[in-house]
Amino acid sequence: MAISSLGVGSSILTQDVLDQLREADEAQFIRPVDLSITNENDKKKALELVDANMTNLIDSIDALKTPLLYDERTTSVAGTSVEVTAAANTDIQDFTLDVVNLATKQIEQSGTFTSSTELIAAGMTVGNVGSMNLNIDGVDFAISYDSTTTLDDLKNSINSIAGDKVDATIVQISSGQFSLFISSADTGTTQDITLSDTTGDLLLADGLTADTRLTSGLTAVQTGVDANFTFNGQAITRTSNNITDLIVGLDITLKEVGSSAVSVAQDREGIMTKIDSFVAKYNAAITELSKVTKSSTESEERGIFSSESTIKSMKRALENMFSSVGGGVGTMSDFGFDIDKDGKMSVDKGILNTKMDEDPTNVEAFFSGGMFTNADGTQTAVSGVFNEMSVTVGQYTTYNATLDQFKDSINDRISALEERKTSATERLDAKYEILAKQYAAYDAMIAKLNNASSMFTEMANTSNDYNS
Repeated sequence: MAISSLGVGSSILTQDVLDQLREADEAQFIRPVDLSITNENDKKKALELVDANMTNLIDSIDALKTPLLYDERTTSVAGTSVEVTAAANTDIQDFTLDVVNLATKQIEQSGTFTSSTELIAAGMTVGNVGSMNLNIDGVDFAISYDSTTTLDDLKNSINSIAGDKVDATIVQISSGQFSLFISSADTGTTQDITLSDTTGDLLLADGLTADTRLTSGLTAVQTGVDANFTFNGQAITRTSNNITDLIVGLDITLKEVGSSAVSVAQDREGIMTKIDSFVAKYNAAITELSKVTKSSTESEERGIFSSESTIKSMKRALENMFSSVGGGVGTMSDFGFDIDKDGKMSVDKGILNTKMDEDPTNVEAFFSGGMFTNADGTQTAVSGVFNEMSVTVGQYTTYNATLDQFKDSINDRISALEERKTSATERLDAKYEILAKQYAAYDAMIAKLNNASSMFTEMANTSNDYNS
């Protein structure tokens, strides 16, 4: 900062004087605007918190208004013989499954070879190409070979050509004894495996004896059988241990021989988790709104939006929402919900669970919409309390709705105040630039006068000394 020489000549019109005058003007014209900007920014921050709470609330409401939530199913199994999962909207039921035997794969073992790299047709004419036919579950696969094909090559060809139906692997039985194992990919009695030499070129090294280790030499080490089990005592047979066609929506996996009791129920835990989230989000929103709209004669206790009708109106809308929804067929209190004297919501899950046990269809209709069956047997079409709540809260939270507009109004006020501050600052800058020049001119004039006065004083003193 440059060092001001203002006041050097007079010691009266100094920079300190200008600074004091500027400070007085800023207190009158700038500081009130700064306070207003700070207040609007505080409102902006408070609104962001209110907005976040309201967004969380409508998200929790929307999670409860979808009918799909009430279609979700959970399964419990007493026993270890089966695993069961249920798709949405599967019939709610209890049943028993007794597994008599599991479905198995067909597994065939070849004769033995000295190594995995032993040639399977060493005696065939070089350059010729032979062919074997692999049949599995009635499907034929052509497997080519020649005089250079090893047991390992054959395994790779089978997996490459018929890999969707079989698995081939080589096992070392003992030193110098290797066998090809071919296993069906699926289970059941239809998974028969045969391997035949189509061209008759599987010859030993002497070229005389047909190699039967891969054809008639195949031995079944496990026979494919169907799964047998009972459903509520009814005998059932399936080719697979994974059963999806017994009951619509159920996926059953047979694990071991034994008996299991299965229960398919509505996913109450999932519903209750979302109910708990809704209650928590409602209470968070109403608590924050109560805080920011609190009226008080003490400024420290007064809420920042205590005089804002928009925010106060939103709080009243939430408070009135609890008693206004229901479509005329019931109230939230009927289903275990309650509001205390402080406006906080709670839910009695015992009452809610009883309602869901008695009539889950009515609970779903009341919450998410549908046909509600009245006590007299008549039906009433209702939109669902959470759909109604979504509309109420959505008036404030959706894009360009009330909260967005209120936020825009705060931003507009901040912009206007900042422009006002800029203009006032520029006016003061201009004013004090002129004053500084004026003070400098006055200071120079006073300095000249002081110099002249000093000269006349010295002349007078000299004259007095001479005369005396």
